[in-house]
Amino acid sequence: MQRLLSDMRRAVQKFAMIADGDKIAVGLSGGKDSLALLAAMANYKLFSPEKFDLIAVTIDMGFKGMDLSPLYTFCEVLGVPFTVVKTDIAEVVFDIRKETNPCSLCSKMRRGALNTEIVRRGFNKLALAHHADDMAETMLLSLLYEGRLNTFQPVSFLDRTGVTVIRPFIYVSEKEIKAYSKYVPVVGNTCPADKHTQREYVKTLIKHIQKDIPFAKERILTAIDNGLLGR
Repeated sequence: MQRLLSDMRRAVQKFAMIADGDKIAVGLSGGKDSLALLAAMANYKLFSPEKFDLIAVTIDMGFKGMDLSPLYTFCEVLGVPFTVVKTDIAEVVFDIRKETNPCSLCSKMRRGALNTEIVRRGFNKLALAHHADDMAETMLLSLLYEGRLNTFQPVSFLDRTGVTVIRPFIYVSEKEIKAYSKYVPVVGNTCPADKHTQREYVKTLIKHIQKDIPFAKERILTAIDNGLLGR
């Protein structure tokens, strides 16, 4: 946890992600990334110079076989209020729309449900668990599939909802999160598109490149930090 907190604190302070009086909701999917983020945010709250409220919100997309019950216990142990928003996103994406590229629509609907719940509860910030590896993959996805150099920003204000999205894990590696994941109740992903996406292809591509250029990912992240963040 100390390593996660150190890297997270660096991002929070560098990009002024948290202000005194903030009401922050963590998007809790049940995967290792969001569970680690919630644990880190709950720990950070104990010594943060800025005082803020914290809740966890899970969007139940309606996938069969997903047991969310461990998340209730996890949040209770952390002392973080927890809410589950039930939706029919899975039915809309896979049964009604029959999307050939389901991730894009699913992501938009899930984010919309998150934002709606956050606004309803009077919270002003949404913390997402995108980490350093996600940032590198997003940049390559943008380059290869869209022909532009772009990745997600550490802090993004959403005009339509008034919600500010923060990504406290942008300096945290997936390797660090995996090391911590043995301490959290990871919920299995039953989405039929899991592991069959463009992102998964780019993740594998980076691993192949690293066989010949071991420092390739670090160089990508350095380039992003120097040129794309906070611009």
